[in-house]
Amino acid sequence: MRPMFRHVFFAATLVAAHAQAGEGMWVPQQLPEIAGPLKAAGLKLSPEQLADLTGDPMGAVVALGGCTASFVSPDGLVITNHHCAYGAIQLNSTPDNNLMVDGFNPAQRSDELSAGPNARIYVLDSIRDVTDAAKAAIESAGDDALARTMALETFDKAQVAECEAGGGYRCRLYSFFGGNTYRLFRNLEIRDVRLAYAPPGGIGNYGGEIDNWMWPRHTGDFSIYRAYVGRDGKPAAYSKDNVPFKPKHFLKFADQPLGAGDFVMVAGYPGSTNRYALASEFENTANWYYPTLGKHYKNLIDLVARAGASNPDITVKYASQVAGWENASKNYDGQLEGFARIDAAGQKQRDEAAVLDWLRAKGGDAQQELAAHAKLIELGDRSRATRERDMVLGFVNNTGVIGAAITLYRTAIEREKPDAEREPGYQQRDYPTIEGAQKQMERRYLAAMDRQLQDYALTQYVKLPANQRVAALDEWLGGSDRAAIDRALERLSTTKLGSTDERLKWFAADRKAFETSDDPAIQYAVALMPTLLKFEEERKTLAGEALLARPVYLQAMSDYKKSQGEFVYPDANLSLRITFGNVKGYVPRDGVEYTPFTTLEGLAVKATGKDPFDAPQALLDAVKEKRYGGLDDPRIGSVPVNYLSDLDITGGNSGSPVLDAHGKLIGLAFDGNWESVSSNWVFDESMTRMIAVDGRYVRWVMQEVYPSPRLLRELGVSGPQAR
Repeated sequence: MRPMFRHVFFAATLVAAHAQAGEGMWVPQQLPEIAGPLKAAGLKLSPEQLADLTGDPMGAVVALGGCTASFVSPDGLVITNHHCAYGAIQLNSTPDNNLMVDGFNPAQRSDELSAGPNARIYVLDSIRDVTDAAKAAIESAGDDALARTMALETFDKAQVAECEAGGGYRCRLYSFFGGNTYRLFRNLEIRDVRLAYAPPGGIGNYGGEIDNWMWPRHTGDFSIYRAYVGRDGKPAAYSKDNVPFKPKHFLKFADQPLGAGDFVMVAGYPGSTNRYALASEFENTANWYYPTLGKHYKNLIDLVARAGASNPDITVKYASQVAGWENASKNYDGQLEGFARIDAAGQKQRDEAAVLDWLRAKGGDAQQELAAHAKLIELGDRSRATRERDMVLGFVNNTGVIGAAITLYRTAIEREKPDAEREPGYQQRDYPTIEGAQKQMERRYLAAMDRQLQDYALTQYVKLPANQRVAALDEWLGGSDRAAIDRALERLSTTKLGSTDERLKWFAADRKAFETSDDPAIQYAVALMPTLLKFEEERKTLAGEALLARPVYLQAMSDYKKSQGEFVYPDANLSLRITFGNVKGYVPRDGVEYTPFTTLEGLAVKATGKDPFDAPQALLDAVKEKRYGGLDDPRIGSVPVNYLSDLDITGGNSGSPVLDAHGKLIGLAFDGNWESVSSNWVFDESMTRMIAVDGRYVRWVMQEVYPSPRLLRELGVSGPQAR
């Protein structure tokens, strides 16, 4: 079995010779190798300093679990995007005290609000390569595909348990290049996160979905958290007795103004890219997954909007979920448009054909790689055979009370096992997150709206063809017509799981209690669980087969790209990455050229007084009076709001600090342009741009519009910026 596994090696001279600003989400271990391109782009720090992940400035960059942020004060202030903090803002909002609209600007530190029981800040402590041990564990399972997945899972849990021993840390095993490399990340896990500042929605979400992914942009997409720990300095759950965390490093706002052509870099935690995916995987995404899921999201958005029109509580409680659907559906539309514009399907097919031709030219030496490719094609076909069922079942099982029942019942099932044998996500380490989700559900749930979402999901289910139906769900439903759905909804309406106290009671219950319960949502979970576990085993079996094939084929693809002088970096996977480049506009089409900065005056021109262009009057007055507060740039004649650069980012990078050549904070990444969203699959160097909120605009808002002199002093920027 050993020949099936080979490490991905990055030849320093090869990578350095062809790496350049723009494309590339580089792992920290590659930074010394790309020192030449970094310097050529304008970096003034040494690459070795950037490679010190616990030093300055990298030690200030943190993960939020889906977004990125950074420490910006010695007393634990953390800056990120407004849309990354939106869940916390929504959680603390009511129709009568709507922080999403009005913002949040506490008079004193003691007034800061909990971001919720599941809010986390992860501070990187170390990265350890465990590739050899991980591959040995997989090989020990022999030819049994399911056993391979379980062996890797067991190894993962053992590594994490050892890494987290002593408490206070959260560890995660990451796979790179489909399983050619494994690294264990250890993070300090800060569990008391509080909202310290959020601008009004007319600043933080200016332009809303209309401007999302668009340029020119004028969004003040920033908010500020504060990290708290116990009095002993160790991570602790929320308590009024906790004290601000003292980070070892925090970023300072830039003291030199940013201009066109200047060097910029981002350190962050990008979520997922698919640049090494097979052509067939791309085609499934472009031809079915994005169009189908995007249509469902739009239907759900409309459903909540109609219900919210007569019930403002629905609008508030479902705001965060709706924002996620809106962002995803518009992103899918942009990707599909981009795929057509650049003939992404043709590119993927040509690229894959070139790799296969290169392998075939090797003759007998490449049979293993060619077999791995054929195996991946087969696995993809098998997975896609149930794609309709899997998508719709996800809708059914993730509505409020049904989702809660499934999670709570699975927790009880797993609790019967020794902790090391439990399913990942249901171990003792996961209990605070599970419990926190049950607690905060009350701020994101209404029975009437949940019933409508259940209705939508079940209606989609009964439309499935016979070979996609689930016997256990058919039996529970008792029919395929409107009457059967109505009966099911009426049964579910009597569940008690809409109560937080009831959910917390079941969080502590044993398996027998679930299996003898007369609660209809719990009865659904009990009826469906054997089938859900069977489907899970089937997915793990497919994953076990891919554990052999994927690394072999991706190694071949990597070798081919290197032979052609192309970029070689792993796909994004929520692990720490560095991307660098320069402030730069672009030409989206003939006769149109976008400059890299937008201004206060451009923002004011868009203002209509109505959402989403409802800029606060205080902002419009300051613009009209040209109260720039010393933060204007004479090169553009105003205070810059947003800017473009040719950096390579994706979801998860939201909130990432944008650093200048000296490692100083010059803004926050918050979006890509419309033409770039397809770059998750095929990178388009001429069109891909990152959109960032300028650090000068952040300061201007906090100084002139929604003033917080207390926080500005803490940030060390209470005076005007040098020019």
